[in-house]
Amino acid sequence: MIKQFAVCQLLVLSFGVKAQSIDVTTFGAKPDSFADATESVQKAIDSGKNKAESVIEFPKGRYDFWPDKAVATTYYISNSSSAEEMPVKRQSVGLMFKGLKNITLDGNGSTFVFHGKMIAWALDSSENITIKNLKVNYERPGMSEMTIKEITSESVTASIHPDSKFKIIEGRLEWYGERWVTKNHHAVLLRVNKDMLVYSSWSPFLKSKAELIAPLTVRFNGDFSKFQAEPGDVLTIRDTYRDYVGSFQNRSKNIRLLNVHMNSMHGLGIVSQFCENLNYDSVFVEPEKGSGRVIASSADGMHFSGCRGQITINNCRFNGMHDDPVNVHGTHLKIIEIVSPTSLKLRFMHPQSYGFLPFVPGDTVAYVHSASLQIFGQEIVRSAKMISEHDVLVELQKPLADNVSVGDVLENITWTPALTIKNSRFERTNTRGTLVTTRRKVLIENNVYYRTGMHAILIENDASGWYESGEVTDVTIRNNQFIECGFNSAPGNYIININPQDHEPARGYYVHKNITIENNLFKIYDFPILFARSTNGLRFLDNTIEKSEFLPADKLRAAFSFAACTNVKISGNKFYSGAKTDIKLDKMEKKDIFSKITPVN
Repeated sequence: MIKQFAVCQLLVLSFGVKAQSIDVTTFGAKPDSFADATESVQKAIDSGKNKAESVIEFPKGRYDFWPDKAVATTYYISNSSSAEEMPVKRQSVGLMFKGLKNITLDGNGSTFVFHGKMIAWALDSSENITIKNLKVNYERPGMSEMTIKEITSESVTASIHPDSKFKIIEGRLEWYGERWVTKNHHAVLLRVNKDMLVYSSWSPFLKSKAELIAPLTVRFNGDFSKFQAEPGDVLTIRDTYRDYVGSFQNRSKNIRLLNVHMNSMHGLGIVSQFCENLNYDSVFVEPEKGSGRVIASSADGMHFSGCRGQITINNCRFNGMHDDPVNVHGTHLKIIEIVSPTSLKLRFMHPQSYGFLPFVPGDTVAYVHSASLQIFGQEIVRSAKMISEHDVLVELQKPLADNVSVGDVLENITWTPALTIKNSRFERTNTRGTLVTTRRKVLIENNVYYRTGMHAILIENDASGWYESGEVTDVTIRNNQFIECGFNSAPGNYIININPQDHEPARGYYVHKNITIENNLFKIYDFPILFARSTNGLRFLDNTIEKSEFLPADKLRAAFSFAACTNVKISGNKFYSGAKTDIKLDKMEKKDIFSKITPVN
């Protein structure tokens, strides 16, 4: 009886615990002062270290962050920059959460303005962290933007956005920011009348002579005969180097982002690396409303590398990116040496992904033949250590199987997440909408994919290019709207593309399994809808396909194309009158597919 009473008392006390409020102004931060709040805010964050639970409160206003007093640290971040592009990975972090627990950062509608190049926040070895009710922007965004006013074959007149700082030096326009200059130009054009982002070029402008003819108005004289644009279009220009990311989450768990507006980000966006249980609700990667800007991220919106647990993306919006809004994947590492019966030397193969420890003791790894992507075994890691920036020495608990060879790859299958993406909108990207390769359950539902430049959804897996792993085994794509996607990837502009890079397929082996695409709306201007290869168990059911006049259709191609697949079912779909519903099969027999549409070879 006494023991039961003690337990009840403990429960009462537990439910009665209230998070301690920490006001950043008590540490010296002042809203709307334009003063550097970095040091004061960091002190407020650090003060929560030994508290059971705390809330970092920001009275609503503008807070400015400069790199001078920011935490400087070194991070190797997946898919960011190569050793040649950025040999020293030294970055400044505006808000650093290092080894912290049970903290909520509440911006109360504030705007955080960062100066120079900074990672807005980093969560490192932390857990139970919530960031909510804030906007992130940069005093000088990394993206430069200008609106085309007049264009001929010999000149272009453009209006420069006020945020895009520039200087004309000896007849050449140079883009610059706070302690940085754009040196390696990449350009994407927004065709305003079609609301579509297409690839473009800064090259003719580099070769032209620029002159300022009015405030923020520049005339470029040169050869523009091959430059495709119309008055009103917006040309967006950035550096190709991904030397920073918008925010970084590393080896952390139970992370929640709520009502967060990422209005501008340098580089790769919100990156999570070896994190567990991520819940993003009402995260908006888009330019600030009324700013006149069209791009929010120089690359991806959200990037997840080697995560696990549950990733949930709900009520989010992605508008204005130079790369994919969402990418979820692991990493294949190549075996370059069999050191002993239980030890392997592995190498990061893509130049922009390296330097981070890909395994810890107890992780399970899968052996994969790189050419076929065939998984042929698995083992548990005893130890792992970096022996150089690109090489890893891993020791396994048991001796290697006889068929393990140099050139095969390993994937960490302990760190593979379940993924739910729902009630979100993807638009104004020149690339794909969503990339996903994870063996856990994937649900993509009730979203709108609007005029993504390439495939709305790409399921790949490769051990030859980006080395982004791995297989999918349970994917449901339902109740989404796919509207006029794929204009940058013709002729293979399938709305959904299941395309593992198994260059030498293994007989009878299928890379991907159990993919259901049902009750979606496809509004298409061209013919291709779905491509799949090396997939066992693919269902395309009860979808509606409508015709759009958004752009002229390209030459006639099959609506469905399948290569080396089996157990394919196409049934119950509603096509617009006169729709071309051809199915193309490659390395398949008719018994591999059930459909009332007659396949053609």
